[in-house]
Amino acid sequence: MKHNGKRHNQHEHANPSQRDGRRSSRSGQRPRSGDLRDSQDGSHRSGDHDRDRDRSGNRASQRSRNRIGSGNRARKPQAAAAQRPKQHAKPQPVAHTRDESEFLPMTMEAARARGWDQVDFVYVCGDAYVDHPSFGMAIITRVLEHAGYKVGIIAQPDWRDPASVSVFGEPRLGFMVSSGNMDSMVNHYTVAKKKRHNDAFTPGGEFGHRPNHAVVVYSNLIRQTYKTTPIILGGVEASLRRLAHYDYWSDKMKRSILMDSGADIISYGMGERSIVEIADALASGLSVRDITFIDGTVFRTDSLDEVYDYELLPSWDDLQADKLDYARSFKVQYENADPIRGRRLVEPYPNHQFAVQNPPTLPLTTAEMDEVYALPYARAWHPSYDDAGGVPALAEVKFSLASNRGCFGECSFCALTFHQGRIVSARSHESILAEARDMIADPDFKGYIHDVGGPTADFRAPACDKQLKAGACKHRRCMTPHICPRMKVDHSDLVSLLRKLRALPGVKKVFLRSGIRFDYVVADSDLTFMRELCRHHISGQLRVAPEHVSDAVLAAMGKPENSVYQEFISLYERENAKTGKKQFVVPYLMSSHPGSTLKEAVELAEYCRDLGYMPEQVQDFYPTPSTISTCMYYTGVDPRTMEPIYTPKSAHDKAMQRALIQYRDPKNYDLVVEALRRAGRTDLIGFGKNCLVRPRKKK
Repeated sequence: MKHNGKRHNQHEHANPSQRDGRRSSRSGQRPRSGDLRDSQDGSHRSGDHDRDRDRSGNRASQRSRNRIGSGNRARKPQAAAAQRPKQHAKPQPVAHTRDESEFLPMTMEAARARGWDQVDFVYVCGDAYVDHPSFGMAIITRVLEHAGYKVGIIAQPDWRDPASVSVFGEPRLGFMVSSGNMDSMVNHYTVAKKKRHNDAFTPGGEFGHRPNHAVVVYSNLIRQTYKTTPIILGGVEASLRRLAHYDYWSDKMKRSILMDSGADIISYGMGERSIVEIADALASGLSVRDITFIDGTVFRTDSLDEVYDYELLPSWDDLQADKLDYARSFKVQYENADPIRGRRLVEPYPNHQFAVQNPPTLPLTTAEMDEVYALPYARAWHPSYDDAGGVPALAEVKFSLASNRGCFGECSFCALTFHQGRIVSARSHESILAEARDMIADPDFKGYIHDVGGPTADFRAPACDKQLKAGACKHRRCMTPHICPRMKVDHSDLVSLLRKLRALPGVKKVFLRSGIRFDYVVADSDLTFMRELCRHHISGQLRVAPEHVSDAVLAAMGKPENSVYQEFISLYERENAKTGKKQFVVPYLMSSHPGSTLKEAVELAEYCRDLGYMPEQVQDFYPTPSTISTCMYYTGVDPRTMEPIYTPKSAHDKAMQRALIQYRDPKNYDLVVEALRRAGRTDLIGFGKNCLVRPRKKK
């Protein structure tokens, strides 16, 4: 068949365009809200089948009535009919547990209690089973249940024992595999590559219940026993590793996760649409090898004869030979991470193998999102975890409300563009209020809604009308270096929603903890949101993320100039003073990001000095898969421009930059002095009021 793809060369990559996994994690801690987190695991979901239905006839019509997002623009071939979890203290047992029958089955005994002799899908996950819509496993399994499929769940199987993935025997249609809400390597290691001590997604917070590179390990474990059963990958780990990518932990390029896992297909991004289409295709009798037409999927093939309208990326051999080829490839991938104008991409591998990425799936509409969040979640961890004290990660989100998805902020260190996309979609007020009422009825609810938000709390609609028709701009960012004149800056819908939530009987306070985009607030000529934020939605501290003060570093980060942040601070202080409350802004700062030399690091230290603030913890840049910043870190160039960019890489260089921000800590004295000397800033060593450290007394 006709091949009208073409190979890119260096000169065809000149222009820009990104944003939990979103951002890098703070040194020694989990990532902040949204970092590498999937409010919907981007994967798959389970469902209580319609038990009275015959397997053949009635199922298709029932599924077509029940499928969410059935209006997807799938390309069918002519021949064939994805808030930062905290470091948790000892988990507290919950008094109000749920009955096991409210959950999808984790054993064959529980499946038979539903009248099932066989499940349609087995969902294998690196997280413990929490049936709450902040957990991807819960959303995807409930979406499949709603579509009429029977799903069994195997949570945190023993990856050393093949029998651990055979709890349900062979499923009728296939296995679904996810690492969970986080990339397993981020879950396991700090930015310094030191092992973490706990796992908030495991009962009791215990560490060590999932393997490194969990998706690859689980998939290969399944393949040992089930040689031909379809395996579908999903979730944040698979989504961000769907094509060749730099792996920080091994410091080398890795192939598409499809090639290493033995799986058949990836459902990438927010997977509610694609996973039901995959399920329907398998249920119709199609071979998994013929499921090549669904948006939001990646498949592997040994022939491009029936692959149309694609763009050819550098081959695996090219990527290994030249880092700049990865920068060129990443730029093309980034520019095509749009559901409306994105093209099909093909990545060649040796022995005539190809990874083919179909365009992203369209975001869910408001009605579709409402439907997803109205599914019958138990909103609790599985009762089998009660004796261990439950799953700590639930505490972070149990009384929080997901309001939106997607982000047009495009921070370079964030993978959201690759996972959720730049087009924002939001739930209706009615849907959010209904969930809030259910929350209020929970015996553990104390009157506080911990968060109303998503990747960015104050985004409730697409950046502009054009995005819904033509997609997000290919060569322009919405908010940097300056806010696009086409952008609709409007907080009125969020203000209205928050007022309704505050008015609910039983609600004492509604917090916004997902983080607001301060440049978006500054751009709003209507100060109502800022006034009500200060008056009603802060408890002593407002955390925002300027990240740095150097405009050069901020440009590399995809953040606004420092002057915009200063304008926000002035606005905040003015409006907060009117409340009579002492409420402070706490800035998140990042060290060692690409573009930050010691000169810029000293500039950040001087800012902390002038602020009278020394952060207790500093966030080192964490090169997680599929971000612009990670591409910079590995290749040494900005993929948007192909211009060289400095990146601190050695542990010592990064330690000096981190120490400068915490220059008051006596343990950092030697590092601070060395950094100041290297930067030619010995004027900051002395007794003057602007000095960072004093000279050490001579013995």
